Amino acid sequence: MAGGITETGEPYSPFVGLVYMFNLIVGTGALTMPKAFAAAGWVVSISLITFLAFMSFMTTTFVIEAMAAANAQLRWKRREQEEMNDSDSSSDYSDDEAVIRGSSEPVETRPILSVKRAANIDHFDIVERVEMGQMASMFFNKVGVNMFYICLIVYLYGDLAIYAAAVPVSLMEVACGNHSCSAGSVKYNDTDSCWGPVSRKDAYRVFLATFTLLLGPFTFFNAQKTKYLQILTSLMRWIAFTMMIILALIRIGKGRGEGHPSVAQISGVPNLFGVCVYSFMCQHSLPSLVTPISNKQRMSALVMGDYILILCFYSLLSLTAIFCFDSSLLRDMYTLNFTDNCDVLSIPVLRYFLGLFPVFTISTNFPIIAVTLRNNWKTLFHRDGGTYPWVVDRIVFPLITIVPPIIVAFCTHDLESLVGITGAYAGTGIQYIIPAFLVFFSRRHLEPVLGRDVVNKHRSPFHHQFWIWFVILWATFCLIFVTANIVLNETKK
Repeated sequence: MAGGITETGEPYSPFVGLVYMFNLIVGTGALTMPKAFAAAGWVVSISLITFLAFMSFMTTTFVIEAMAAANAQLRWKRREQEEMNDSDSSSDYSDDEAVIRGSSEPVETRPILSVKRAANIDHFDIVERVEMGQMASMFFNKVGVNMFYICLIVYLYGDLAIYAAAVPVSLMEVACGNHSCSAGSVKYNDTDSCWGPVSRKDAYRVFLATFTLLLGPFTFFNAQKTKYLQILTSLMRWIAFTMMIILALIRIGKGRGEGHPSVAQISGVPNLFGVCVYSFMCQHSLPSLVTPISNKQRMSALVMGDYILILCFYSLLSLTAIFCFDSSLLRDMYTLNFTDNCDVLSIPVLRYFLGLFPVFTISTNFPIIAVTLRNNWKTLFHRDGGTYPWVVDRIVFPLITIVPPIIVAFCTHDLESLVGITGAYAGTGIQYIIPAFLVFFSRRHLEPVLGRDVVNKHRSPFHHQFWIWFVILWATFCLIFVTANIVLNETKK
């Protein structure tokens, strides 16, 4: 995320690429969605999540177009450099070529006449992986680049805080919960006892400290996700989500569903917005996902199919949840609703599996996100490939990466609010504002070079300027609405 051009990686089919995208998008945010659905009402929730899926799909096509534009720019600069080298080694060329190779015009504004003459060259073929940070450096000015990295860093901090809270919460619920099959309607307080004089809140902090000591040190090194670990994590995710949907459907089918959700509750909309934005997040990882795809001819249609599938999956998970369980008893982490109610799931091993599911999946992602955040901090302060003193590089950057999210997790384990705030603010920037500006400035940047007659084959279906301004206005409205709601809620307390 922080860097620039990297190796493409082993190519794979469009179907495999969309499976990877599905696995990336469907993560921790989905587990907090049922409670947000119940708070906002099922009709409002379905309407909002459908609209947000559409908006996320639109900005995904913006990022893909910007990736193609970045590849075209790199290809043009490389060809221009080759022509300049040729001009240095030979003085025998035509007047037209002299105009191209001369220094009377900046490189970025000279038309690629030589490239246009080569019909077999695809200007916008996505063959090099250009991360979002590099695209920002190519198309934004210095202020824009800094704003991009700040937004990304804030989002990653929110991600780490959510992860750091979700694992101890799950461990606390499994260790301190009443698994006697009669606790499904019991609501616990943080001050309730867990082990004798040790309260649930104290147990949470013990698990948080253990989590920090075990996974925190990975921030000081380079952690890499292995292929087999990714496969195992994806398999566990599919088993857990499928199991929860089927169990809820069985209970509803037997007429034992306890949920009677409201149709609409406007007060729950701001938090639902943040949760949904967070749950559709993939824009920051698109270069790694899209570039290795072998056949990119119908990318927009394939991505749209993926978003429709994810929307149906989220809707099914959340609707079965709010009609299966009483809304007041839905947990921040939906898996916990299955750990203490044998009326829903009577097999102890499976109850513990669902209770501990976030522990396994989130723990494998935490070091990866932490290392990514650390590298973004380094890039923000120094993007020219220089080196830092050993203490700064090995101690300071890892500490400023790991300490703030742990402090946030120590102060609160309200996952719904953490996900909502992260999605509403930093998520809005990454999912809406940055893609809109990337595609806007990439078009302005390349038009003097390629001319109006060369069309980006990966151009977004929403290529009219109206859609860019619509996204920006929508993001601005959402930020104002969420902020006003938070301020009003605080003034009522």
